[in-house]
Amino acid sequence: MSNDQPPPGQPPEDDPFRKQPPGDQPPPSSGSPYGSAPPPPPPYDPGPYGGGGPYGGADPLAGMPPLAEPGKRILARLIDFLIISIPLYLISLPWGGAVEVSDSNGNDDVSDVFAQTYSGHQLLWSLIGLVCYVAYDTYFTHKDGRTLGKRLLKMRVAMLNDGRVPDTGAAFLRAVVLWLPALLCCPCLWWLINIVLMFTDKPYRQGLQDKAAKTVVVTVN
Repeated sequence: MSNDQPPPGQPPEDDPFRKQPPGDQPPPSSGSPYGSAPPPPPPYDPGPYGGGGPYGGADPLAGMPPLAEPGKRILARLIDFLIISIPLYLISLPWGGAVEVSDSNGNDDVSDVFAQTYSGHQLLWSLIGLVCYVAYDTYFTHKDGRTLGKRLLKMRVAMLNDGRVPDTGAAFLRAVVLWLPALLCCPCLWWLINIVLMFTDKPYRQGLQDKAAKTVVVTVN
């Protein structure tokens, strides 16, 4: 057996702890444990809502702008209601007005707001009002998702699945579900249910009209 030592600083040819095959050489140091800089992140995708990131992640609100505040939604709806109801009432005055309501016993003082009956005259004007409200809501919701009230308070209606402006069918369905019960059968109960849902529904704060049309109300700049 030879006792010759290799020259200093040079590993012996058969030293398994110092010599490594070419394919197992350690990567060059470049600030990354894998030997190269990490790939750059993908380009920022504002998402279909225009509010930050693709929609549809683990967070159900990912990629969406903030949901509209319930208080603002109620105020916007009140503005829309007045925009239609004031001109409609003024037009109806020469024919006796459009808002007189009596209870089921025929008294002028309504004691039960959940059991109202309408004369043929008021029913006619209620139907006219229904057509006006539905047409108004359908037109503006399909146009850009914003009625005049929503435009003033910087909100819009969007399709829940992709953020686009509702098509005519979705806008019409949303308007009918909102206004038909509100004007013809149970106004107080219907508004109460929708207001409660706007505050309590998770995660999208959808009213009954939103659930029917698969829409959501979000804020805009």
